[in-house]
Amino acid sequence: MNENVARAMWERFEPVHQLVYFTPELREAADGLGLRGYWKGYFALRAAPLGPVPASVVTSSFYVFHPDRAASALPDAWAAASPQQVIETREQAMGAAMTSFFGPDVVASAELAEAADLAWEAARAADTAGRVLGAANQALPRPAQPHVRLWQAVTTLREHRGDGHVAVLVGRRLGPVEALVLKSATGETDAEFQQRIRQWNVEQWRAAQVNLSERGWIDEEGRLTGAGATAHEQMEADTDAAALTPWQAVGADATTRLARLLEPLARRVLDSKIIPTGNPVGLTEGTWQSSS
Repeated sequence: MNENVARAMWERFEPVHQLVYFTPELREAADGLGLRGYWKGYFALRAAPLGPVPASVVTSSFYVFHPDRAASALPDAWAAASPQQVIETREQAMGAAMTSFFGPDVVASAELAEAADLAWEAARAADTAGRVLGAANQALPRPAQPHVRLWQAVTTLREHRGDGHVAVLVGRRLGPVEALVLKSATGETDAEFQQRIRQWNVEQWRAAQVNLSERGWIDEEGRLTGAGATAHEQMEADTDAAALTPWQAVGADATTRLARLLEPLARRVLDSKIIPTGNPVGLTEGTWQSSS
């Protein structure tokens, strides 16, 4: 089993996870807790498994946000709702959101229940040493409802992968802004969108461009060079390799079966266009590898 398997699985579970950021049920639930404004809800919903941590911890673990972005939401969010309240509300709202989005017949199907159990097994098998967000999500109790269980399992898997990706970036001495500039230069996401939502100013963005240019990874126009493409491809391969252990643990047959079960769900999300073009993770239909 090679790292391509980890990439193929990410392409299938990431769209399902992303529903938490774009479905109206989650926004309404966050507002109901007093977490008004998109970013207060975003940081609280995603960081809640860590407990009532300060903004500095979230900035560190999320990696690519300016410290002021997290500080605008935390720790104020914990005064409105405890992390445990946020987690419970998140589960309830995701149950409603997935039912509305996929339809009651899909969420009640035997196929979704099977996907939930397979994904949960993979998530429980994920190695979490040095992976704070992955470990925090893995420690949460097993949801009773299969569709909520599926969402929590794929969330654990994506945070596990994200933790590994951050480790790769740190190892390559690629800071938060440089990582965003490089990703934008590949064409995987929109530079202006990344700069704005992550809250980096023009001077910080330009400084990161200078740093990457000095490394020979982008040219004076901000375009990816051959050396930059090679470095990016290697970092993506390292990220995939670091995310492989859950699939090695459950085995090829279970991994292939889960890929087949997740594919129509991921397609439904991508086809709906609920995830904006130029989204931060660079999520597109891409080149879907065969799950046969």
